[in-house]
Amino acid sequence: MSFGQRGVAAPATAMIIATTEQLAGYRIERTLGQVFGVVVRSRGVGGNFMASLRAVVGGEIKEYTQMVEQARRHAIDRMATNATFMGANAVLMMRFDSSEIGTTMSEVVAYGTAAFVVPVDQSVPAER
Repeated sequence: MSFGQRGVAAPATAMIIATTEQLAGYRIERTLGQVFGVVVRSRGVGGNFMASLRAVVGGEIKEYTQMVEQARRHAIDRMATNATFMGANAVLMMRFDSSEIGTTMSEVVAYGTAAFVVPVDQSVPAER
């Protein structure tokens, strides 16, 4: 799944990514195990300087918001790529985790359960 970010490779097939345990209209045929995507980012000196100035004034620090959004998208893309390599077409119970490494770096992890799901056959006639 690609979010149109430069430098982020998209998996060859569409990946269903859900924060839920089950998918409406799908049956879980097999679970393949845990899957994750990790990204570590650092703002450049200029970005840190601008963010520091904004922190003094107050309000949203757009430089960091943009960095975290891009890191989350990149982590999801990596997770989806890893799930594809495992033979999955879905990631269930997807979550994010993040932490700081030192004072200038942020780690973002997207993780979940890789699964192979199939559409539920909805053409079965109703019982009489």
